[in-house]
Amino acid sequence: MRFIIPSLIGIFLFMIPISYDGSVTIPVAILAGMVEDLLGPALPAIVTILIGLAVVGTLLAKVAAVSWITNNTFLDNLFSVTPIWFIVRIIGFILAVITLFQWGPEWIWHEYTGGLMLFDLLPLLFTVFLFAGLFLPLLLNFGLLEFVGTLLNKIMRPLFTLPGRSSIDSLASWMGDGTIGVLLTNQQYEQGYYTKREAAVIGTTFSVVSITFSIVIIELMELGHMIIPYYLTIVAAGLVAALIMPRIPPLSRKSDDYYEKAERKGSNDQIPENTSAVSHGLRQAAAKAQENKFRTVATGGVKNVLDMWLGVLPIVMALGTIAVIIAEFTPFFVWLGTPFIPLLELMQVPYAAEASQTMLIGFADMFLPAVIGADIASEFTRFVIACLSVTQLIYMSEVGGLLLASKLPVRFIDLVIIFIQRTIITLPVIVVIAHFIF
Repeated sequence: MRFIIPSLIGIFLFMIPISYDGSVTIPVAILAGMVEDLLGPALPAIVTILIGLAVVGTLLAKVAAVSWITNNTFLDNLFSVTPIWFIVRIIGFILAVITLFQWGPEWIWHEYTGGLMLFDLLPLLFTVFLFAGLFLPLLLNFGLLEFVGTLLNKIMRPLFTLPGRSSIDSLASWMGDGTIGVLLTNQQYEQGYYTKREAAVIGTTFSVVSITFSIVIIELMELGHMIIPYYLTIVAAGLVAALIMPRIPPLSRKSDDYYEKAERKGSNDQIPENTSAVSHGLRQAAAKAQENKFRTVATGGVKNVLDMWLGVLPIVMALGTIAVIIAEFTPFFVWLGTPFIPLLELMQVPYAAEASQTMLIGFADMFLPAVIGADIASEFTRFVIACLSVTQLIYMSEVGGLLLASKLPVRFIDLVIIFIQRTIITLPVIVVIAHFIF
């Protein structure tokens, strides 16, 4: 019961679409909307304060080396970031303050640049992160992944060239959040369960389809009523990419050696004799659920929220605002997207020129294609952009940065190549499905 009840509640909150206020959505999105309506105009100021706390905390941890931060594992991990990410946090705070008070050049705080990020996107992220962080442990900590992972053991190796236990890491990303999948994969790699190739494949191929991020994207595109076909399209495109990516360079050329500092443990995919997969999965799930105390899980949920608020919001504000400024006031992304115009026209995507500008901007942050493409008149095109922005996966503001900061054997150039490959592979799949839907 400790496994079944929390898992069912988590599935209901994150995966069961319901009709509410004239549209179809999931319970977590409804709760987030209620909080956004309640706090209303105060949210931009609240978000700015949180970004400021991230900067102050990093100063205390890195410059002053305050003991109550450095001696606390959670706070130290939260605030002890690399110099590059510290600079990004400072930039995010400066841009948030400028936008909040409308100081300085208008092109910084304009409603389509900084104003769009601080007054539209970040309040939405604030509320979604709140409930995602609190309730994700229901999916992750009470045995659901162990149960489903056991059932998928015989699928992972032939389809994705991965050991069965990787299904747990993969499901953590697909059902929860991409960063969780990366952290789990990095932990398993450092402990000697994955080879370098396996770890690189899992970290760059399965850390995708976060339900909460998907909700944000589809709402930004004003296509909330299409949440079910949208989510199914993402899953289909993601599966196609997962089948192809491990079999082509650069991932296929990664070594099958294990992490140098780890004792090789490999992966045990064997189910005991005279035991069914369901029975074995239930035992594993029950054992996992028994390990967790609700108080500990609740504390972990609060830490998840703080990690998302203080870790992600400054980066989105900084990189998002800069990228949108470049997109709005320079032809940079127009140039980058130009080669996609003939391809989009060939696939009969309306407003191909406008859509082409969103094809590669997602490398900076996955929200930017939706931000830039939200005003395109065609629902078909907005649907394609929304799906592609999620399946591209390697966005530097979060998963990409985390991959580079981890011990996983991937380089920046690998991420660039993988991002382009995922774009080329998933775009035709998404467009074909979109033609059936529309």
